[in-house]
Amino acid sequence: MENYTYPLDTDWSTAEIVQVVDFYNAVEQAFEKGINKAALLDKYQVFKKIVPSKMQEKQLDKQFNTVSGYSIYQAIQAARATTGTQVHIKEGQ
Repeated sequence: MENYTYPLDTDWSTAEIVQVVDFYNAVEQAFEKGINKAALLDKYQVFKKIVPSKMQEKQLDKQFNTVSGYSIYQAIQAARATTGTQVHIKEGQ
């Protein structure tokens, strides 16, 4: 695992930061070793309650992608597209 700083909003509560970091971890897992589809989508729903704005979500996705190389958008699209129970994004997918 790389060492980098997650994009966070200083207006978020400690609980919200924990939930957003948990979601970022789930996105990483989708790329690195796979994650349960329902778990990823559940964490995304929690993330969307904290970040309801599409614009802010896109900004965070861009920042997250810059520091981690992983895309929130790609992970959620893959989860929605799969008919299986696992989401594992291969390089170049």
